[in-house]
Parts: sequence; structure tokens; C-alpha cells
Amino acid sequence: MRIARVVGNVVSTIKDVGFHGQKLMIIDYLDEDGKMTGNQAIAFDVADAGVGDTVVAVIDGGAANILLGKHCIGDVTICGVIDHLTFDGEIREYH
Repeated sequence: MRIARVVGNVVSTIKDVGFHGQKLMIIDYLDEDGKMTGNQAIAFDVADAGVGDTVVAVIDGGAANILLGKHCIGDVTICGVIDHLTFDGEIREYH
């Protein structure tokens, strides 16, 4: 799992049957200081995240199949929206 920020969404009217009904978001991974790395990915969203949200992203295609409840082609899935976390004794808020 990795921490990322949602920076956009993807709209695709023609897609693989495994993608039907699934929300796709663009995420940018965060470094240990909470800054975006510029390393972006497209992720399925099962946590109803929005642009600007800080999220937990699972980087495993098998997890995508389990979380979505069906077979699909995908390797990144947003599984949670982060409210806050504690890192090195410092609480970071993400509202």
C-alpha cells in the first residue's frame, strides 16, 4: 500500500467489460514529507475519493479483483480516504 493524492479523474466511454461501472481516478504518490512525487497512476476507486483527497492505494492487481468483486485488468485501487495519520510522532491532518 502507498499514500497518494487524487489529482484528477478519467472518463472513458469505451472500455473493457471489467471496467464497466467503475470509477477511475488519477493519483500522485506522496513521499515521506507528504509531498507529491510526480509519479502518477490511474486507480480504481472503491472509497468514493475526490480530487484533492489523500488516499491509501493498494498496488496489487489481485487486490483490485477482490475489492471490486469481479475479474478486471487493474493494478492500483484506492481503498481508503485518509483523515489524518501520525508519522514520526507528528499528526498530519488531511481534511
